[in-house]
Amino acid sequence: MKKNQLLTIISLILLVLTIAFPSTAQLTTKKALTLEAAKKLASLAESEAIKNKWTMVIVIVDDGGNVMYLERMDNTQIGSIEVATQKAKTAISFKRPTKSFEERALAGRNVLLALPGAIPIEGGLPIVVEGQYLGAIGVSGGASDQDGIVAKAALDAFSPK
Repeated sequence: MKKNQLLTIISLILLVLTIAFPSTAQLTTKKALTLEAAKKLASLAESEAIKNKWTMVIVIVDDGGNVMYLERMDNTQIGSIEVATQKAKTAISFKRPTKSFEERALAGRNVLLALPGAIPIEGGLPIVVEGQYLGAIGVSGGASDQDGIVAKAALDAFSPK
């Protein structure tokens, strides 16, 4: 077999393999939290806090833990800004409520206190829509259970489009 014929055959084989096995990657469709949705969640949380006469900081983060919206109600201590932010970041980073960390830490699982980026205080909840984690809400300013009540009320009342 001549060298030119061999190169032609190899080229044809490679062409057939390229057509038969395309090198394209499969991509998924992903929902994303919008600023409008973040503001709506914060508004729902604020309504629950006002109803109970609590002052709160409410933080909404996206699925990467980046702050999208932060609201500090009048007269809420400034220390709650960082706490609410960390609650939201923990909830999305670990895809679970921060209350689960608090409960396990109180039950003696102190090693949880060493997890980087995990704050074991109730008030952080992931935002899950159709099985997709879109972000999280973090609330701080009251007792832990009050923070949790406000965050849960916002998610329970939230209806994404």
